[in-house]
Amino acid sequence: MARGKLRIYLGAAPGVGKTYAMLSEAHRRVERGTDCVVAFVEHHHRPRTEVMLHGLEQIPRRELEYRGGTFTEMDVEAVLARQPRVALVDELAHTNVPGSRNTKRWQDVEELLAAGIDVISTVNIQHLESLGDIVESITGVRQQETVPDEVVRRADQIELVDMSPQALRRRMAHGNVYKPDKVDAALSNYFRPGNLTALRELALLWVADRVDAYLTEYRNEHQVSAIWGSRERIVVGLTGGPEGRTLIRRAARLAEKGAGGEVLAVYIARSDGLTGASPKELAVQRTLVEDLGGTFHHVVGEDVSVAILDFARGVNATQIVLGVSRRKGWQYVLGPGVGATVARESGPDLDVHLITHDEAGKGRGLPAARGARLGRSRIIWGWLVAVAGPAVLTLLLTSVTPEVGLANDMLLFLTLTVAAALLGGLYPALASAVVGSLLLNWYFTPPVHTLTIADPKNIVAIAIFVGVAVSVASVVDLAARRTHQAARLRAESEILSYLAGNVLRGETSLEALLERVRETFGMESVALLERESDVAPWTCAGRAGAGGPVERPEDADVDMPVGDHTALALTGRVLPAADRRVLAAFAAQAVVVLDRQRLKSQADQSRALAEGNRIRTALLAAVSHDLRTPLAGIKAAVTSLRSDDVAWSEEDQAELLEGIEEGADRLDHLVGNLLDMSRLQTGTVTPILREMDLDEVVPMALGGVPEDSVELDIPETLPMVAVDAGLLERSVANLVENAVKYGPPGERVLVSASSLADRVEVRVVDRGPGVPDEVKGLIFEPFQRYGDAPRGAGVGLGLAVARGFAEAMGGTLDAEDTPGGGLTMVLSLPAAPGPSRRGHDHRN
Repeated sequence: MARGKLRIYLGAAPGVGKTYAMLSEAHRRVERGTDCVVAFVEHHHRPRTEVMLHGLEQIPRRELEYRGGTFTEMDVEAVLARQPRVALVDELAHTNVPGSRNTKRWQDVEELLAAGIDVISTVNIQHLESLGDIVESITGVRQQETVPDEVVRRADQIELVDMSPQALRRRMAHGNVYKPDKVDAALSNYFRPGNLTALRELALLWVADRVDAYLTEYRNEHQVSAIWGSRERIVVGLTGGPEGRTLIRRAARLAEKGAGGEVLAVYIARSDGLTGASPKELAVQRTLVEDLGGTFHHVVGEDVSVAILDFARGVNATQIVLGVSRRKGWQYVLGPGVGATVARESGPDLDVHLITHDEAGKGRGLPAARGARLGRSRIIWGWLVAVAGPAVLTLLLTSVTPEVGLANDMLLFLTLTVAAALLGGLYPALASAVVGSLLLNWYFTPPVHTLTIADPKNIVAIAIFVGVAVSVASVVDLAARRTHQAARLRAESEILSYLAGNVLRGETSLEALLERVRETFGMESVALLERESDVAPWTCAGRAGAGGPVERPEDADVDMPVGDHTALALTGRVLPAADRRVLAAFAAQAVVVLDRQRLKSQADQSRALAEGNRIRTALLAAVSHDLRTPLAGIKAAVTSLRSDDVAWSEEDQAELLEGIEEGADRLDHLVGNLLDMSRLQTGTVTPILREMDLDEVVPMALGGVPEDSVELDIPETLPMVAVDAGLLERSVANLVENAVKYGPPGERVLVSASSLADRVEVRVVDRGPGVPDEVKGLIFEPFQRYGDAPRGAGVGLGLAVARGFAEAMGGTLDAEDTPGGGLTMVLSLPAAPGPSRRGHDHRN
């Protein structure tokens, strides 16, 4: 069965019209004859939205009981049984009520998609998981209901429902979003113009990134090589010199001029470059570009200009930023330089910026010390000197200058041979030696104009001339090859050092490492293939790049085996043998990263199993004594009451019944803690946060202790707190019961509250024996009891449950010494953003 398609309406804030747009689309599809149903739509009593539900088939919701209340959720089973073509599911980030089929609504949607049902849904930008911290810094509200970004990114269509902040505030003022009694609070807090503008910008940028991903995918599928300037993407060419920081900052300023601009810094590790990169300086520049929101890339290229242009076109860049050359004036004789070449070859679709800096024109040092191989321009000059130079020199010596003697003639010709060797290497020097010896023999060695040499001394002189020329040429060529190898090895070592550092620090995932391989070698796609045995089929453990991964290493342009059952497969071009050494290192690192990810997963599973075993062992110990004790008392009392041998008085019967009731209450308390601890361990505690006053919740938590055992001090001026009332009540109840249990008889437990910055603290103070400092952190562990806890007093879960519930609400719970003796439990809770925001819900 084909997977269903997901369409999402994304909004910047509640009330922009996502649900209305979704229902409008549903009506259009129904008019076209599409089988479309409403699986779950929340209209929030908005008249215009509620009217849009008319004429659409609605699947009845499922009712769930939770904490004495009745809630409705989407009935996934009913939708799957109905099997419509399209289902409308509102509020993708919603957290389902405990007892539902799935914890989150996006998990319900995944089930519908897997069943082949198309889904149309809605979500606000503030509910994306990766933007939680940013939204909190903007609005002051931490979104508890989130959806993983990947779920939204995988959607087949994402449509932005946009509205200006002024229009949205007018809509709210007219009562089209919230009820009239909530409008003023909403407009003065969450829906301030600044908040809405920032959220709108977040939504636009996020959708722009998604559109850019669609565009890249389309370009890869259709092999579009021309640059489409859909957004400003600026490539900064780095040499490893100190001017790189200036270039990065200038590129960042250029990117800021256009919304959504992106900076990509690239260092070309080359084997024929004339500059040496400082690893320390590159590390500083990489940190700088990442701090400015850009990315750093490390690429190998034989020709720097070509490599920069290929990289820029590969990432669909619109601008290139380069520094003015550090060459001295005379060094331009060797070629126009990288900046001029890139500007000439960039074409009309790439703007090239040449930035001046303090290092311009200061020179690049001696080429031999830096390690350079002879380039094309130098070879051409070498051949010109080798062939044309002797002819020009002969013309000058025979017609312009007077005769200077054979020895001086040979020295002049030898000078040309050395020049040809320095410029062009071995073969131009050999050619210069041959041409020069022939011209010397013909024009300057008696008898002239003949190849015959009369004087034997001249034969020796010409032989020495040829020998010296060949020797010089050989030395120069050998030096060039050695420096080329050294530069190549240096580039390889830089890449491998950078790679190994990231891998060892755990900063690189398998996909990121494979993307680095693809980028470094300029390949179309890279895949890590593995199989269980020699006859088993290959499977893809990870991939990067466009197009589908190859199924076998033999189908790739380049394959690098790692062991017997793992191979790195690359498509795009055939790599030279010199590159396979670095590729082998990449392949080995990829296997290491894969093994580490799997070992980490296994370690996490092992820790979970070990924790589960520990809890089961402790639970068995608790059941063996703490649960059996009240059961034994209940059993004995019931047996006595049912006995016909004894005539119990009314007072005796009342005492036995009271014992049964106390034992049942104790069992209920123990089992409740066990169930709460189980929920915390399995991660199924889902707080429903609301803004409320502490004096509405704390008094309700005191029902399990005698009335005169607690003293309350909850000021009415405290700010409201964002909490789950049920979880807070249970946490405070456990803390108070623990304090009363271990406090001295007749001494009242103090429950007080105060505010500090953006937090509200609840303190439960007792005058009991307290606990030592070294075990203050351990008393919150499950099944732990210390010193003052007698057997039968409980299973040691009360404080663990209280801390777990506090952390689930975004709070903390710690233990402190009470001045004068005893223990103080400090429950810190997040204060609501504003005192007037009672019960306000920021969902759409």
